[in-house]
Amino acid sequence: MCGIAGAYSFKNKIISDEWLQNAATSLNKRGPDNQNFISIGNCSLVHARLSIIDTSESANQPIYDATGRYAIIFNGEIFNYQEIKKELEQKGVQFKTQSDTEVLLYAYIQFGETFLHKLNGFFAFAIFDKLEDSLFIACDRFGIKPLYYYSDEDYFFFGSELKTITQFPVKKEINWSSVAAYFQLNYIPGKNSIFKNIQRLEPGHQIFIHNSEILIKQWYTIPYNALKAEQNQLSYDEQQKKLVELMDDSVRLRLISDVPLGAFLSGGIDSSVVTAMAARHTKHLNTFSIGFEGNSFFDETPYANLVAKHFNTNHTVFKLKNDDLFESLNELLEYTDEPFADSSALLVNILSKFTRKHVTVALSGDAGDELFAGYNKHYGEWQMRNGSWQANVIHLLQPVWQSLPKSRGGGIANKIRQLERFSNGMDLTPAERWWRWCCINDLDFVDKLLNDKVDASMAEIIETRQYFSSKVQFDGTLNDDLLADVGMVLPYDMLVKVDRMSMRNSLEVRVPFLDYRIVEFAFSLPVSSKINGNIKKKIVQDAFREILPKELYNRPKKGFEVPLLQWFKTDLKDKILNDWLSDEYIKAQGIFNVETIQQLKLQMLSNNPGDVHAQIWALIVFQNFWRKYME
Repeated sequence: MCGIAGAYSFKNKIISDEWLQNAATSLNKRGPDNQNFISIGNCSLVHARLSIIDTSESANQPIYDATGRYAIIFNGEIFNYQEIKKELEQKGVQFKTQSDTEVLLYAYIQFGETFLHKLNGFFAFAIFDKLEDSLFIACDRFGIKPLYYYSDEDYFFFGSELKTITQFPVKKEINWSSVAAYFQLNYIPGKNSIFKNIQRLEPGHQIFIHNSEILIKQWYTIPYNALKAEQNQLSYDEQQKKLVELMDDSVRLRLISDVPLGAFLSGGIDSSVVTAMAARHTKHLNTFSIGFEGNSFFDETPYANLVAKHFNTNHTVFKLKNDDLFESLNELLEYTDEPFADSSALLVNILSKFTRKHVTVALSGDAGDELFAGYNKHYGEWQMRNGSWQANVIHLLQPVWQSLPKSRGGGIANKIRQLERFSNGMDLTPAERWWRWCCINDLDFVDKLLNDKVDASMAEIIETRQYFSSKVQFDGTLNDDLLADVGMVLPYDMLVKVDRMSMRNSLEVRVPFLDYRIVEFAFSLPVSSKINGNIKKKIVQDAFREILPKELYNRPKKGFEVPLLQWFKTDLKDKILNDWLSDEYIKAQGIFNVETIQQLKLQMLSNNPGDVHAQIWALIVFQNFWRKYME
């Protein structure tokens, strides 16, 4: 796990060592063990290393092949590299290191770009061919490891983080369609970044640069056919058995490490499954959880403790106080470059920071919900597609839900919030509903918030929505929604959150559910194997029922949230009202509608806050970005 960056000159323009050194420095959290850069002809490569496999100096990057023609920089892990290495050795390749990076380089040399399909892992890498003066860049199938890039007539720049790109001479011009998308979703989806000329390489994509031409293409798509999935030939028992076998092997592969390793354990089904499989293959497994002192609504540590005891792990619980959240707030805002307002990143930062004191690698249960229908929105969509009487009753009571107080901060108020959201969704098409349920805010809110900035970008905003929601068909199944989630929610929200916060703490996080074999298996299953009127994530729960503690079943899913609202009304109230969102600053900034901001502040202090805490948090993160990069 590392950070990478680089530059390619189209017209023999100078690539400054100062740019490269600054890029390396910007990546020091991702790669604290070694930072290095080289220049070869028209190309320069930057690497910051977090040593995981082969921790010797000989595995520092960039790594060259034996002839000196090729050089590679690599961020990620290839979990089946030993298998590929044996195949290469049979072809006569001799290796100088024990690293997966060198295997990756020779696999490219031997097999060309088709070697990507051999890889089981997560990655973003760049390989320069000195003889051909070409640069090959690729990222993994599902976007676990990020890569941003910029190009103009003189240069092509790339890097693991947006802040790394800004170390090069690039224009920082705001992309207002990205801003509009951000204030709908609380993150920026797709290839666009917050800046017009900086983009993100989409999952399963590659870049080839040669003779001043840039070719970007998709090398991987999930092999999904809705009809075939519904006609799956395996019995349900056989499906369960296969899932257990795949998860067991995925976790086994992800235990490869030359440094201390552990697992996040929230007490939910997914992290418990990962812990159960890991406990099969390693003695004295380290597991880590966080909880809130004095706030049982958000605290799942009793379930995590139960799982840890069941599998006899070395379990550590971090009990958080308000001071921990304040510290995490400042750390997150200091580290964040592109605006990202999923507030649970605060907790992932804390969990990563505490976990890093014990291990360098952690396994997580991320992606189980997106693959196997674990969210409330999936249950709601199932009800609508199946015409349940409960859905019709909730829709008839829509005026009631609209009139009652709503908030994420408590059980009843949160349930009312969910019921209103559900009833509103019944008036939309499946594609519109999927997008709306992904969003915190609708486009009308954004239009009121952003003065006239959003108007010129409306076509691009609609195009973004259609790009991701096009997979959701009227005559399709719930698997369509899951495919859309894996295409947008997973890579641009969930995985970004984990990548940024874990890397801020120099911790590598591995995601067993995103072994491509499990993803492809998940999309070969009928909807009935994943969800019905009684249970979400059905096959995951059933397949591991005999392995996991029975107390994990038939309990509400709480999620991984931060109790922000109380915080905003007390400790951060003055900072919000008189600094970040003061009338004077908003007017001088010239981005937001002052009246809309005033209404949000009043709602924040009211007895019916709804989702205002998420809107306020998105504004705080954006204001921090603006002051850091634009003022």
